[in-house]
Amino acid sequence: MPFVKVYIHFVWATKNHQSMLLTPFVRQQVWQHIRENAKEKNIFIDFINGYSDHCHCLVSLGIDQSISKVMQMIQGESSFFINKHNLSEGKFEWQDEYYAVSVSSSILDRARDYIKNQEEHHKHRSFQEEYEEFIRKHGFQKFG
Repeated sequence: MPFVKVYIHFVWATKNHQSMLLTPFVRQQVWQHIRENAKEKNIFIDFINGYSDHCHCLVSLGIDQSISKVMQMIQGESSFFINKHNLSEGKFEWQDEYYAVSVSSSILDRARDYIKNQEEHHKHRSFQEEYEEFIRKHGFQKFG
């Protein structure tokens, strides 16, 4: 039996970065649903949180899971849940684009703290600013 611990920090936004998850209560319902749905699909979510226009999720990948498949399962089903329960004004969609970076075991607590403090963090900083820092910090190149 293989033993694998590969942590990935995912970040994805609402379509066109619109503020669709308007209250902390709605956001907590969505994060809880994502966590429960992921568990049913054997996706281990270590930590999840976000703000009105995006989500951060720390996932420990299983041996037969890929980044793209995990994102597809989380995003598709959660969009369906949000629309079914009218948790946003208008039709809810996640943006296709997402970011995923590996997280070393030595900094897991720092990653969890960062994700945990999203509500406070975004009182002082926009998602656009966070996005640009994420791109710069992790050496991603923007295309187009």
